[in-house]
Amino acid sequence: MFPTVTHTTTPVCEPSQFILPDLIHGYRYPLQQNPHRDAVSCASDQWLIDVARLVKSENGGHIDIEAGRCHAFHLQVCSDFLTWLFIIDDWMEYNVIDVRGARESCILALHDPINFDTEQLGAKMCKSFFSRFRETAGPGCTKRFIHRCELLTLSYAAVAKQVDDRAEGHMYDLASHIAPRRDISAVKIAFAVIEFVARIDLPDEVMSHPIIMALEDAANDYISWSNDILSYNKEQSHGDAHWHNIVAVLMDDRGLDLQGAIDYTAQMCKDAIQRFESNQEEVDRQVAIYVEGMQNWMVDSLHWHLDSIRFSGTDGYAVKQDRIVKLLPKRPL
Repeated sequence: MFPTVTHTTTPVCEPSQFILPDLIHGYRYPLQQNPHRDAVSCASDQWLIDVARLVKSENGGHIDIEAGRCHAFHLQVCSDFLTWLFIIDDWMEYNVIDVRGARESCILALHDPINFDTEQLGAKMCKSFFSRFRETAGPGCTKRFIHRCELLTLSYAAVAKQVDDRAEGHMYDLASHIAPRRDISAVKIAFAVIEFVARIDLPDEVMSHPIIMALEDAANDYISWSNDILSYNKEQSHGDAHWHNIVAVLMDDRGLDLQGAIDYTAQMCKDAIQRFESNQEEVDRQVAIYVEGMQNWMVDSLHWHLDSIRFSGTDGYAVKQDRIVKLLPKRPL
């Protein structure tokens, strides 16, 4: 069931801004901050220079996964992993790397991070963070992380098809957009990190249980859709917000103006939280830790987007206060 359509009038002129929905105050789970975050942030920036010969990342902060339980070692592995993820995403977006070659090298590095030898920078980063990941991760957690990385890289073929479809003037409707969006967002890999930082290893029968899968889908939807709201400004200025961002999909599929699509997406986020909460049951301690980890991802991703220059530039603090997002000028194609 989707929300009721509002704001269907198409404006005569292009909008210059939109009002950000109150996503943060409408979210009841508390934001936690890891005491090691500043030191790890600096160490991860230095890692980027040492391993990939790149300058400081523009991600502008690190998500505090499992803040109460995560040691500095585990937090840096996660921070390096997230940095790798965004670097690969940027390289793909700007055609810096051969996608197929990078995928094959990274997967080989994940399967054998110690012995696999490569000069491909993305794979070298993989070797570095995943060799440390495997030092403490359980076998089930390790297997799930590799499997979800493989699924993500395979989904890039679907991404390429969506780009081609958009170039031909074809747009996905809302219903056909939702399931593929869950696969290309990398959130499923992020959930595998929860077990790593909490030092738990859940059985396959738990992870494949319908309740856990429903919780993962609801949390994935919330993180992906709130991301689409918070990243829309940057993407529209680059001219690439139309094939994967749900705001653009809604404008096309439901005939909404920009503010209407933003508000509609916010309501879908609220519905996703309700789905998440309705699927929580009495669970054992380790599963409760995993569920709490998904909660942390949902709230931490909101604050990270607004604190990161990647999406908010230097306006993040102001946007948190007045929720007005001034649209960036579109870059020439």
